Amino acid sequence: MRGNPEVIDYLNMLIGGELAARDQYLIHSRMYEDWGLNKIFERIDHESQEEASHADALIRRVLFLEGTPNMDRDDIVTGTDVVTCLKADLALEYHVREKLAKGVKLAEEHGDYVTRDMLRQQMSDTEEDHTYWLEKQMRLIELIGLQNYIQSQM
Repeated sequence: MRGNPEVIDYLNMLIGGELAARDQYLIHSRMYEDWGLNKIFERIDHESQEEASHADALIRRVLFLEGTPNMDRDDIVTGTDVVTCLKADLALEYHVREKLAKGVKLAEEHGDYVTRDMLRQQMSDTEEDHTYWLEKQMRLIELIGLQNYIQSQM
């Protein structure tokens, strides 16, 4: 099924963001594991896998629309400690949410309701799962202090 070129181009841009999110979560999860922070490692490793599934869905949609997926990944920000990792991941999620919202609007304007619904689902994952969890971790650090937070993640 031939899709709208503007929608396909936008989906390709989103692929780059999802691939970056996957890789950023991957490196951060491995850093947490190396530091002995097994609880946060497991959560962030799961996030990496979920971002990979988002990229997969976008790639499949581009192929369905008879486009060629662009696998160029956006830049990532690698933290150096727990706080900078969490802040980098949260900033990434805010960025992804903004891009997904624009994608939902674009798909709607072009009558591509399947793409719109797919992007809405990804936006829901971004807002209600990823972003919310990261914001909660930052609040916990403020409430109990970094050392107590780190201890709770061991």
